[in-house]
Amino acid sequence: MGEILYKKACPGDGEKIVQFYNKVGGETTYLSFGKNQYPLTADQQEKSIQDLRDHTGNIMLIAWSGQEIAGIATVGSSSKEKVRHEGGLGIVVAEKFWSQGIGKELMNRLFTWASENGITTKLRLEVRTDNKKAAALYLKLGFIVEGCLKNAVRLDGVYYDLYTMGRMIEQQKGRIADGISDLQP
Repeated sequence: MGEILYKKACPGDGEKIVQFYNKVGGETTYLSFGKNQYPLTADQQEKSIQDLRDHTGNIMLIAWSGQEIAGIATVGSSSKEKVRHEGGLGIVVAEKFWSQGIGKELMNRLFTWASENGITTKLRLEVRTDNKKAAALYLKLGFIVEGCLKNAVRLDGVYYDLYTMGRMIEQQKGRIADGISDLQP
């Protein structure tokens, strides 16, 4: 597939991001939306990216294969003082790029980013309990299961449970980690 480049999202990426999400929504049932059901337009996505860039506890990383998006990982944090240390993590990799280490690399880059941003000390995510491959990766990367949300997803009349998982992040103040400099747009 060629070299994968990892970069922070730029507002000009909005249209490609929306196209990516609309496509991958049809590749798996594990996302919260289906094919062509991504809720943002390109303009709204570009505004969202700008809003992310204005808050130190938020980030969107894109894995690029040439001009094609291979995967996206995001962290969103509240601006409220008591909970801004915890970032909600979302990640998706396009089917044709599965099992190539892109998801793991995106996660590792998020860990480095979180350890250096001076705000994020915990990452959390939710994963369907039947998504064994993703749950195993998260466990391998240091997440722990903090709870189980019963019947949290309903798809075609079937209910699914979600694990809520968390991982504490060690802060590395005053250190520039390998790979962070290339996260600049």
